[in-house]
Amino acid sequence: MDICGFYTQWCCLHWLNSAGGTVSGGKDWDAANRTVRQLVLVGLCIGLAATALGLLFAEPALALMGAEPDVLAQGVTYLCIVSSVFAPTAVIIVGNACLRGAGDTRTAMKVMAVVNVLNVAVAWAAINGPFGLPKLGVAGSALGAVVGRAVGGLLVVGILLKGRSGLKLDLRHWRPDFGIIRRVLRVGLPTGGEQLMMSLGMLAFLRVVASLGTVAVAAHVVALRIQSLSFMPGFGFAIAGTTLVGQGLGAREPRRAERSGYLTYQMAASLMAVVGLVFILFPQPLIRLFTDDPMVVQMAVTPLRMVGFTQPFLAATMVFAGNLRGAGDTRFPMYVTAVSIWSLRVLVAGLLTLALGMGLSGAWLSMSMDQVVRGTIFFRRFRGGRWKQVEV
Repeated sequence: MDICGFYTQWCCLHWLNSAGGTVSGGKDWDAANRTVRQLVLVGLCIGLAATALGLLFAEPALALMGAEPDVLAQGVTYLCIVSSVFAPTAVIIVGNACLRGAGDTRTAMKVMAVVNVLNVAVAWAAINGPFGLPKLGVAGSALGAVVGRAVGGLLVVGILLKGRSGLKLDLRHWRPDFGIIRRVLRVGLPTGGEQLMMSLGMLAFLRVVASLGTVAVAAHVVALRIQSLSFMPGFGFAIAGTTLVGQGLGAREPRRAERSGYLTYQMAASLMAVVGLVFILFPQPLIRLFTDDPMVVQMAVTPLRMVGFTQPFLAATMVFAGNLRGAGDTRFPMYVTAVSIWSLRVLVAGLLTLALGMGLSGAWLSMSMDQVVRGTIFFRRFRGGRWKQVEV
């Protein structure tokens, strides 16, 4: 259920991160602040639209994923509650992206630390009901997300109103500037389309895995949780690459932008390769942290080792795609992701698992192929240098 809420907001709002990441590379603070104002305005509109979609289509979306009746009821409750804070979530994404674009990554990190701490603390209290508080179950988990994101949205607005790192949100002149909005959409909409295609593809991939049975689904979930440990450095350096490449081009220093792009990949690949080595050498101890079921442990070993070998390619997928987005080259990652996800991760997964009988290992082999192909293509695109001529 938490994954469902994450993907709903990710599809609708992720493109704002790319649009905000290049907001101040040229140090034209007046133009940057006008852009910040328009980004917040557009983000609020998209957040409210996402709330409406979440409330209207929570049940059909979960039913399409094949949720059982008892899970469906809880999932609808969770999504409806979490949907209420998509607007402040948009403000968090916009504000943090703009702060990172201005070179202030620490403030964005502190805001997210507050959001996550509140999320965990409130969710724990609402789920477990200490000190006589009511036990709210799934609704309590959603309440944690609501409190964390609402407070985070207020924090970001307060920071931007006060002014930070050259950026200042002015509450006057809130009329839409369609010239700026068109530029924002030109950069951001392809990224939103990319994330939408990825999310739909991953849902289709999950349906393939679900057809393999309960044990396979359990092993798949455990392996995904462990693999997510490698996402943190990849995601962090992808954000850094988006910011540094955007700033370099904004300052009309393409060589600096290129060096930054390669450096962020080298650092991400180094860290993720170490994590991948742990996946390869010690899969069973990692899996047993999540389950003691011998069948699940046995089935999850091969998938985890597979993604251990592909960590450098996953780093390339995340970081070089981020570098291209920072340059405003957002259409190319969208096209590549759409083709690769649906042809390799979904269609090949169905062929390997259902037609050839390779089971969960076949599904994860197709996922590994997708990561290798996309990582290689994004690297070649960045090395080709066409992103230096993209007009934002």
